[in-house]
Amino acid sequence: MKTRLLLLTLSLLGLFACQNQFYSSEDFTKVEKIDAHFHIYTDYNSSVSQAMEDHFRLLAINTNSESCGAVGENHQIARSLKEVHPREIEFSATFCLDGWDEPGWAETTIRWLDSCIADGAVAVKVWKNIGMVYRDRDSNLVMIDDPRFDPVFSWLAGKKIPLVGHLGEPRNCWLPFEQMTTRNDSSYFSRHPEYHMFRHPEMPSYEEQLAARDRMLEKNPGLVFIGCHLASLEWSVDELAHWLDRFPNTAVDLAARMGQLFFQTRDDREKVRQFFISYQDRLLYGTDIIDSGSSKPENFRKRIHDTWTSDWRYLTTDETLTSPLINGEFRGLKLPKTVVDKIYSQNARKWYRAFP
Repeated sequence: MKTRLLLLTLSLLGLFACQNQFYSSEDFTKVEKIDAHFHIYTDYNSSVSQAMEDHFRLLAINTNSESCGAVGENHQIARSLKEVHPREIEFSATFCLDGWDEPGWAETTIRWLDSCIADGAVAVKVWKNIGMVYRDRDSNLVMIDDPRFDPVFSWLAGKKIPLVGHLGEPRNCWLPFEQMTTRNDSSYFSRHPEYHMFRHPEMPSYEEQLAARDRMLEKNPGLVFIGCHLASLEWSVDELAHWLDRFPNTAVDLAARMGQLFFQTRDDREKVRQFFISYQDRLLYGTDIIDSGSSKPENFRKRIHDTWTSDWRYLTTDETLTSPLINGEFRGLKLPKTVVDKIYSQNARKWYRAFP
């Protein structure tokens, strides 16, 4: 009888210990989380309210996707939000390419970034218009390894301010619609044909875009670099692992590339799961959601809540899941708590030196 009781007790303890290694769907609102790739471009927004309800904090990333005037306006919005919500919000800076061909562009840019950091910015963002849109006075595309950027990146490295880079695009960008692996890509490029590089063979290739980025990193080994959107290597966790090994001062966020992870998980779940465990210190959760203030608050809040909870189920449970982003079913990764905590909060704190 005593032996049976002992075995039962040991079994229960083992079951409890096993269960305690993982989160469940019900733990979602109990765990502190950071969305480390979010956009807020409006004074009237619903993001912070929903974030507080879902136990999220937000990194509001400013992006030079419009005019230089918009860069300044969005900086002031983020700065004001940080003043009102000092615990919930951190924000990045970005810079313009206006005056690129004029003497003193780098010095002017550094002065601007220095003022942004004094305002509280914790990082600096560069966007795909470098390499895909902006041309110099001789009509040459400006690539991210252009030596005129060197003083700016050297200054950031000296200040230990991370450079956040959306450079290039997903590999699907260079494919026809029928060959794209995820619906989020085919939908985006159908709405933005100017960025669908399959239609623009005169532009740099996928490989050329990433090679320019990597040459920039080779020139700036002390620069902390966070590759947005799985560093545009979203199509292969194997390739992404090689890149992270090659550049030890880099991390990546998951923003807007969950579909590519679902696609790979559907075909080889264990490989994707092992990648997350092996590189648990280099992965940051993010969504790339944009709050422009144009949606009805209740609709927008539901959208971000649904996105956050869906991603949580994928990363924390082994449930059988489906997604509108891909065809077919796939199982969640059910990552250990220790890994989940890094992806959802600890890594953002470490790499951005923010969110105390």
